[in-house]
Amino acid sequence: MLDLNTKKIKKNAYRVTKVRGETASRIRVPGGLLTADLLPLIQHIAETYGNGKLHLTTRQGFEIPGIKYEDMDAVNTLLQPIIDKLEINQEIPGKGYTAAGTRNVSACIGSNVCPFATYNTTAFAKRMEKEIFPNDLHFKVAFTGCANDCIKTRMHDFGIIGMTEPQYDKDRCVNCQACVKACKKKSVDALSVENFRIVRNTEKCVGCGECVINCPTRAWTRSPETYYRLVIMGRTGKRNPRLAEDFLVWANADAIVQIVTNTYKFVENYIDRTAPGGKEHIGYIIDRTGFEEYKKWALEGVKLDQRTIVKSPVYWGGIHYD
Repeated sequence: MLDLNTKKIKKNAYRVTKVRGETASRIRVPGGLLTADLLPLIQHIAETYGNGKLHLTTRQGFEIPGIKYEDMDAVNTLLQPIIDKLEINQEIPGKGYTAAGTRNVSACIGSNVCPFATYNTTAFAKRMEKEIFPNDLHFKVAFTGCANDCIKTRMHDFGIIGMTEPQYDKDRCVNCQACVKACKKKSVDALSVENFRIVRNTEKCVGCGECVINCPTRAWTRSPETYYRLVIMGRTGKRNPRLAEDFLVWANADAIVQIVTNTYKFVENYIDRTAPGGKEHIGYIIDRTGFEEYKKWALEGVKLDQRTIVKSPVYWGGIHYD
């Protein structure tokens, strides 16, 4: 009979399943993008050591069920070229994933494909992955290219939503008002007409770019800079499921990365290690310590763009079952 340490198994990114003697390997795919040549490697593991099936997880990774506990070392060896190709940080090569707390960083398809996206979501997701993995703290981070939020960032601890600051050239405008109609029907109705010119309500604008996409004369263009809306502490779960709320608006990438890494320090300092499984969700820690205390840690050493708006205090709603 195998002498199993379930904490070690889970830390190695294997799942404790309901089938005695079997586990499931979870494969990270930062940003949800991989090259097709990796698929036969994943297929080989599933057919050789699993039950021949693959599960596509909600976080854009793969899960291979049906692996025997005694085969985990062999599977870890076969995972190495996948880990190398996806450039995932690793503490011990050949030993698979050496942490499982920080979940796979997910992203919508982004500006590589989608005309609505304002930035390369995969590139930013991979940058974030290198900053925060491996780590055993339970963090969930997601990236979406625009305010449509196809990846559902508001259900994560950190959601990064792309924004563009629309640039208006009145000399190219023919006053067709296509932008006004699009903003009213598809977005937040931030455009109006004054003296035959289009006026943008800067406080209302969410930077979605609908005006840019719908303008036939290119009177509206995207800003050369990409900005982001950072939403924080959305969660599912039993006690208080809720959507993330805005923390920063018109933020830059460096500030967002530092805020996330600062949050790891905050959690290390305040986490309740007596919580079930030694895990306490970040949002519950902030609820316990207070938002202003979290804000102090989060913004430590962060250089904000002059356009950045910091929302404070931040309040969350949701359903309360406790």
